[in-house]
Amino acid sequence: MQRFAATTFAQYKAQGKRIVMCTAYDVAQARIVQASGIDAILVGDSLGNTMLGYGTTLPVTMDDMVRATAAVTKGAPDTFIVADLPFMSYQASYTDGMYNAGRLMKEGGAGAVKLEGAFPLALDLVEGLTLAGVPVVGHLGLTPQSVNAFGGFKTQGKDALAAANLIIDAEALAAVGVVALVLECIPAELARAITARIDCATIGIGAGPDCDGEIQVFHDLCGVGGDFTPRHARHFAEGAEVLTAGLSDYVAAVREKTYPAEEQTTHVDSQVVADAQAHVEALLDGSLSPDALV
Repeated sequence: MQRFAATTFAQYKAQGKRIVMCTAYDVAQARIVQASGIDAILVGDSLGNTMLGYGTTLPVTMDDMVRATAAVTKGAPDTFIVADLPFMSYQASYTDGMYNAGRLMKEGGAGAVKLEGAFPLALDLVEGLTLAGVPVVGHLGLTPQSVNAFGGFKTQGKDALAAANLIIDAEALAAVGVVALVLECIPAELARAITARIDCATIGIGAGPDCDGEIQVFHDLCGVGGDFTPRHARHFAEGAEVLTAGLSDYVAAVREKTYPAEEQTTHVDSQVVADAQAHVEALLDGSLSPDALV
């Protein structure tokens, strides 16, 4: 089976084959995701919410992203990895964006980077990165790094003017070379129209069923995201229940002294322990020099 690559986004779109993506943030999650057969992993700055306990993605740093990306690439070496450029890692200057995208590739091992928005600097950066051989995934709609400007996590593109602006932005990103475009929390009808208008693949999250692919957060899919599940998400496993039950069994087994059992235990001849204790006593009473144990 051919390994998914940056060029596969366009191939799948042309074939009408849906692209399946999921987030992962550490080695263990990456191993699970790769074993499932998912096409590509996003190391999202959503790790701020899912792994670090923040209320938004804004506090996430480049070091956070590089570390998480490196972990995921180790856990899923045969899966295509996209890594997020976090808040203010590219918005201040073109140079910052080029340098930080390079860190995600060189230090993190990512196969592509993702950035939010279609403002002029972002478009210039996409073009520059593409020319430098760095595949870029765009992101429009509810872009979490702009949550304060949006006034919260709200569906975008619900009126004609806002929808028109999203279409214009999508076409601008496609024109400068993004290999795929994430459309987050926009009406399905608008996502369908954008998908039909641009050549690059669209990846939906809360954007209806007519994008070229779908991406969801690992924790939401596996039921380990806490009490809140976004409307666009669905638990395909009740991981929290399974894990809690398993850990409860562990607690009971330890307290009942049924764990560790014989198969989890290593033994040594009792004379070894007796000799060790004799050495300790000799050290304490001065009859044995510490050098004798070296």
